Amino acid sequence: MKKLFFFLFITTTIFAQIEKVEPPFWYANMNLSKIQIMFYGKNIAENQVSISNKIKIIDIKKTENPNYLFVTIDTKKVVVQNIVFSFTKNKKSQFTYNYFIKSRRKDSRNRKSFDSSDLIYLIMPDRFANGNPNNDSTNDTTEKVDRKNSGGRHGGDIAGLIKNLDYINSLGATAIWSTPLCEDNDSNYSYHGYGQSDVYKIDPRYGSNDDYLKLSTELHDRGMKNIMDYVTNHWGWQHWMVKDLPTKDWIHQWSEYTQSNFKMATQSDENAANVDLKKCVDGWFVNSMPDLNQSNPLVLNYLIQNAIWWIEFANLDGLRVDTYTFNDKKAMAIWAKSITDEYLNLNIVGEVWLHTQAQNAYWQKESKIGAIQNYNSNLPSIMDFGLHEILINVFNEDIQDRKNGIIKIYDHFSNDFLFPNINNLMVFAENHDTNRLNDNYKNDFKKYQMALSIIATVRGIPQIYYGSEVGLNGNREKNGDGDIRKDFPGGWQSDINNAFTKLGRTEEQNKFYDFTAKLFNWRKTNDAIHFGKTKHYIPENNVYVYFRYNNKKTVMVVINNNLETQKIKTNRFQENILNFISGKDVLSDKNLNLKNEIEIEGKSVLILELK
Repeated sequence: MKKLFFFLFITTTIFAQIEKVEPPFWYANMNLSKIQIMFYGKNIAENQVSISNKIKIIDIKKTENPNYLFVTIDTKKVVVQNIVFSFTKNKKSQFTYNYFIKSRRKDSRNRKSFDSSDLIYLIMPDRFANGNPNNDSTNDTTEKVDRKNSGGRHGGDIAGLIKNLDYINSLGATAIWSTPLCEDNDSNYSYHGYGQSDVYKIDPRYGSNDDYLKLSTELHDRGMKNIMDYVTNHWGWQHWMVKDLPTKDWIHQWSEYTQSNFKMATQSDENAANVDLKKCVDGWFVNSMPDLNQSNPLVLNYLIQNAIWWIEFANLDGLRVDTYTFNDKKAMAIWAKSITDEYLNLNIVGEVWLHTQAQNAYWQKESKIGAIQNYNSNLPSIMDFGLHEILINVFNEDIQDRKNGIIKIYDHFSNDFLFPNINNLMVFAENHDTNRLNDNYKNDFKKYQMALSIIATVRGIPQIYYGSEVGLNGNREKNGDGDIRKDFPGGWQSDINNAFTKLGRTEEQNKFYDFTAKLFNWRKTNDAIHFGKTKHYIPENNVYVYFRYNNKKTVMVVINNNLETQKIKTNRFQENILNFISGKDVLSDKNLNLKNEIEIEGKSVLILELK
């Protein structure tokens, strides 16, 4: 009995001073071999640190906060093993800590990522499906489930995602992008996940770290991909490090609360005043999200290691990075390069919410526009917000003139030359921060068809937003964020309408679903759409015609934004029609003769595989 008591006493003493270690473990044979391990605990910096495993400690950093020690070790050529850190004070042993170097996956460095052959399905997990009601509320998180509150937590989780992967796959989707799943312990509005309180831990209301790994496994078993929503610009007020900052400048601090001016163009504007640039980058996004200072080397290194750790641990296939242009751009270029140096094929898409193609193109890797200022973002992909801003209302413009109607889409694509990799733009009509497409078009099915057909057939990586494929709508300005982030019908056991199944969907829901699934399952196997060239023709009478083609296949897309039926003379398109004599419409399965003219109904689309 005395021996047992003694053992428990020693164990408690050994670990009493260490509360957190991050990264919690690392991997052997990583390109990033110099790892900065953060030890956190009461006055831990009073100790000296050593390793008995013949592994070299390169650097030990202490900050103004004695509760932190940043210890950098070199793991190059280090095999899988347990490293023992010894902490001493005044030459007396205080405690030890076992740190594990684990084995990484085979050929992890060359993992395949998402590209323009994929369809990305964007999900807000709290609002998608509740697969495990037992974790709706937990003892270690503040906000409890309240489905009646549009801004509250509703109980969707990772188990709900896994349960409905076959449904997502049936739509033709090949990848999911879930909004952040890491712990967000804010007292309200924690459901969106962007105010994270622990970036090494999945929120227990979603599941566990192992559940997140299981999600990747289940996706990979279906030939699908897992894209993590990563946040470099800010954390939440409840983040444990924000409560006890390692350094004062870990976050951007002002004499009084200062919000970003949201003028991201100041990052590339050579005429911008420094005060405006600083307010954009260093100002806070909202007052509940402390703004991270990526120009602090400790912060930048922490963010690099954290992203790499998640890719390796959860076997991820790519990243989407939130509010990319609000970060320190030089630091983020280092961040992006560090990750793509570790994973040679990994795609990273940044949220670059700018309004002109030139400003957007500035942010893509190896941009000639950025090169004018000797800047290379190293960011492989960006989101095509310019196209989004057109698609939200263009199909309500029935008459074409020099500035209105479908000519807007033509003019947008005429600037594709600005981008170094046009196939690696994410194209979308809506996401979790915008009004629902179906709200913009009042659930007009024909307009939904036209918008989705554009997304499915133009260059780039298409992304659709959960629920719109069964007719969900919502208006942010009128009814708040909760209206555009509604629960997917059928995701909760008490739901009367189950839109996850054909029999559970209404006739109207099946109409939206059947079209979406047919369109994107066709796209899944069409190389001319994935990586082919584009040739488009100036719209006439609000009718836009373009071709996607390669050496083996040609697809002709005709979109009639006019209210009236139009007859299109085909001789104008001989440059692309060549010797083809007919085209099969992939939506109706009808064959059309291309010899003289094509007839197309008002507010409709034809997607023709030429024969």
